[in-house]
Amino acid sequence: MNLLMLSDVYFPRVNGVSTSIRTFARSLVRMGHAVTIVAPDYGGDSGQDQHDGQGEFEVIRVPARVIFFDPEDRLMRAEAARHVRRQLAEREWDVIHVHTPFRAHSMGVQLSRELGVPTVETYHTYFEEYVGHYLPWLPTALGRFVARAASRRLCHGMDHLIVPSAQMVDVLQRYGITTPHTVLPTGIDLAEFQGGDGAVFREKHGITPHRPTLVTVSRLSLEKNIAFLLRVVQRLVREFPDLLFLIAGEGPDEPRLRRLAGELRIETNVRFFGNLDRRTTLLDAYRAGDAFVFASPTETQGLVLIEAMALGVPIVSTAVMGTAMVLRDTHSAVIAPEDVDAFTEKTAQVLRSPELRARLSAAGPVDARRWSSETLMRQVESLYGSLAQERAELAAT
Repeated sequence: MNLLMLSDVYFPRVNGVSTSIRTFARSLVRMGHAVTIVAPDYGGDSGQDQHDGQGEFEVIRVPARVIFFDPEDRLMRAEAARHVRRQLAEREWDVIHVHTPFRAHSMGVQLSRELGVPTVETYHTYFEEYVGHYLPWLPTALGRFVARAASRRLCHGMDHLIVPSAQMVDVLQRYGITTPHTVLPTGIDLAEFQGGDGAVFREKHGITPHRPTLVTVSRLSLEKNIAFLLRVVQRLVREFPDLLFLIAGEGPDEPRLRRLAGELRIETNVRFFGNLDRRTTLLDAYRAGDAFVFASPTETQGLVLIEAMALGVPIVSTAVMGTAMVLRDTHSAVIAPEDVDAFTEKTAQVLRSPELRARLSAAGPVDARRWSSETLMRQVESLYGSLAQERAELAAT
């Protein structure tokens, strides 16, 4: 099949949506399909990648501008998007897969109408919970109303939805969305999450082998709830004075988090490492942790939890929305509520017990097998095929 993926975000912008899109594309190419991704041009080298770095699939960049309230992201310029859409309309596609609700969504809907091609959209982001962080001047009730109304309008314009978790399906049904859907997380390529050397990472960064260490991997934004984890670290330092909290990732909340670490007097217990290479240093950073900690309440998937599992890193996490799905029936994680005292005690239990850490670590790769992208992408392939066949049969009648 010839598959077109449209998104308002993609690498070099690092987040779960970018990772999910690339996982989809690589898996589908290995299955024998042709994939084209259309995404904003972020400037620099991003506009030069006619193909993915490994030459696996085509990437078309659309000139874009900075968004004033979210400078990490880009909005594809309207005229440039129309020009690219006209070029795409001259090609043959079996399925159009939309990943974001802005210019990419509009392009997908228009192409579908022009070409008679079925459309799929993945509902990656719990927008109702995010809108207050990005538009703080908007009254909360109005922001939620707008997010729900926009979700209904966007989803009803699609032939089918891919929803990463059953919990997110419940949310969409409360919105009144009736578009056919499939619950299907992206998963990860397990082959990419093997190895990693925590000892090398520790030595390189002057972290002694026996220093108790927590790690998290996340975009640094308000909705990821990293401030909560800093308060947990403040409590843990009372029992583990030399505790170190490694934070891998970048984002607009970093200055506030650094200030908060100072206010909590734990700046010597916290280190920010920025975005690390996913093939090398990120794996080492995961493995450097005695435990991986996570407390985001808005995840639709929680891919970093699966990554930690695959690498055998013990997990302490809340279980909300997509993380609840990932952590259900696992043996590699300790689940804690979003309460500083309770989360602190659960984490302390893991840090105190080498036996518990060993048991959680051993269970991780086994738990991660459920989330192999190769297995999950077979379901995507089947969905694409059925939608394309239905549209062809409809056109023939």
